[in-house]
Amino acid sequence: MNGNTGTGQARERPTTKATVLKGLVMLVVTLVILGAILFGSAGRVDWVMAWVFIGVLMACVIVNIVVLMKTNPDVIQERMSRPKDVKRWDIVLSSILGVFVMAALPLAGLDERFGWSPPIAPALHVAGLALFVIGDLLFLWTMAVNKFCSKLVCIQKERGHHVVTSGPYRYIRHPGYVGWSILVAGIPLILGSLWTFIPVGVAICLTVVRTVLEDNTLKEELDGYEEYARRVRYKLVPGVW
Repeated sequence: MNGNTGTGQARERPTTKATVLKGLVMLVVTLVILGAILFGSAGRVDWVMAWVFIGVLMACVIVNIVVLMKTNPDVIQERMSRPKDVKRWDIVLSSILGVFVMAALPLAGLDERFGWSPPIAPALHVAGLALFVIGDLLFLWTMAVNKFCSKLVCIQKERGHHVVTSGPYRYIRHPGYVGWSILVAGIPLILGSLWTFIPVGVAICLTVVRTVLEDNTLKEELDGYEEYARRVRYKLVPGVW
C-alpha cells in the first residue's frame, strides 16, 4: 500500500480468476475474524454499528475487486502475492502499524460493552462511514493507475518499475497512504468509540513516518523520482506537505 513502489522479484503469477477466488476466500475469513473480535469483545451480537462496519468493509472490497478487474487486474495479483526483497525497516514498521489498527477493534468492542465513551450523534456515525468510503475510493483510484502498488516497500526493476504520474499522483506523491489514513480515521466514528482514536492516531502517525522513509528510498533508487518530486511538491496534503 505504497506510493510508487512495487515488489522486487520476478515470479510466476497466478491466473486472475484464481487470484480473485483466493481474495474472496480471504475476505470471508477476514470478516469472520473481525466479527469474532468485535462481537466477542463487546459481549453481544446485536451491535448494529459493528454489523454496518462489516457490511461496508465487505462492499468496499468487492467494489475494489470488480473495478480493478476491469482497470488494472495486475495490481490484484501484486497485492495478493507475498513480496520478497522488501526493505527491512518496512517489514518492522508495517507490522507495528498493523498491530495498532487491529488493536482498535477489540478496544472499540470493550468500549461498547462498558460504555467508556459517551453516545455519539447519528450524524457522526454517518461522517465516519463517509470517511471510510472516501478513503477507500482514493485508495482504489491509486491502485487503478499504479500496477506497482504493493503491500511493502521495494523497487521492482524486473517489471520495468517506473514513476507513476497519472491519476492522483498528479497532485500528491503518496495518495495510497492518504486514502488509507482517511479510511481508518472513520473507524472510531463508525463504531462510536472515542478511545479508538488513540490506536488509530498512532497508526496514522506511523504512516507519516513510513511516507518519509519510502519517499527517501524512491529518491535514491527509482529512476526519475527525484525529478517527479520536484514537480509534485507535496507528499500527502496538497499545499501543506
